[in-house]
Amino acid sequence: MMTLYQYEGCGYCRMVRQKMSELLLTYVNVNVPVDRRSRTEVMAVSGQDTVPVLVDGEVVLSDEDDILEYLENTYGTPRV
Repeated sequence: MMTLYQYEGCGYCRMVRQKMSELLLTYVNVNVPVDRRSRTEVMAVSGQDTVPVLVDGEVVLSDEDDILEYLENTYGTPRV
């Protein structure tokens, strides 16, 4: 199960959520505090306090461009 660490007001996070929806992916959404100093959970997972962070098994990605590329390359466009 994939996990996305994000907060609702983050435009970069919104881009990732939109791509995941387009690809019909199921994931756990973990909302983190807006205050970076309070993001202990995402810090423990990724070693940094910025979001979005995507965890997919052993893969941990912390840049929206890297996440979007990974999602497209790994899960491709769904066939409807």
